[in-house]
Amino acid sequence: MNPQHGRRSYRPVDLAREHGLSTQAVRNYERAGILPAARRTASGYRVYTTSHVLALRAHVALVPAYGHGVAAEIMRAANRGDLDAALRAVDHGHAQLLRDRETLDAVAATVDALTAAPTADRPDPPARPLPVGALAHRLGVTPATLRKWERAGILVPPRDPISRQRLYRPDDVRDADLAHLLRRGGYLLDHIATVLHQVRAAAGSAPLAASLNAWRQRLTARGRAMLVADGRLAEHLDAT
Repeated sequence: MNPQHGRRSYRPVDLAREHGLSTQAVRNYERAGILPAARRTASGYRVYTTSHVLALRAHVALVPAYGHGVAAEIMRAANRGDLDAALRAVDHGHAQLLRDRETLDAVAATVDALTAAPTADRPDPPARPLPVGALAHRLGVTPATLRKWERAGILVPPRDPISRQRLYRPDDVRDADLAHLLRRGGYLLDHIATVLHQVRAAAGSAPLAASLNAWRQRLTARGRAMLVADGRLAEHLDAT
């Protein structure tokens, strides 16, 4: 169905068929404000136009790019004429994709650091737990810095059951080494916390490295979906 040629009015089934949807889904989209309100015939039947065709195409393309909730937010804003709100949601989606790419790059850097041979700047973690002062000395930072990293969720050291002092196990020291590396690279604390969560969830460098390619492919697919969706949204906006 080409909205640029042929008839200018469509039934719900015409819109539904193009995308493999049910007619009820099309009506639900209209009711939710994702499609503009349709004109009704004297007998109560909905009559859709080229604008509705383009709106549905835009929404279907926006979902894999931005998710169901944001796609609906964009379409509602566009349909009520609030272009700033629609484009702001698009901007947030692109900004989030950039942050995800930066996180992926940071995780990839930690994999390199985890698998690299020890150096004078980053020796092997000690076999025994370290108190906060010893770890701070190892990294060349202050104990206050380590406590700040802990509040940010970067480090999660256990406490001695008697003295209640922080004790940094080999894995905690590894995390501190990686956090120090990323901090020197200019990454913000909340970003580093996300990276370290990924490292801990993967239970080691090998599983983490194996997942990076699939992660990058997903980000690439989302970026390509955004390109398509933004074009479909522009077509819809041009027709309104």
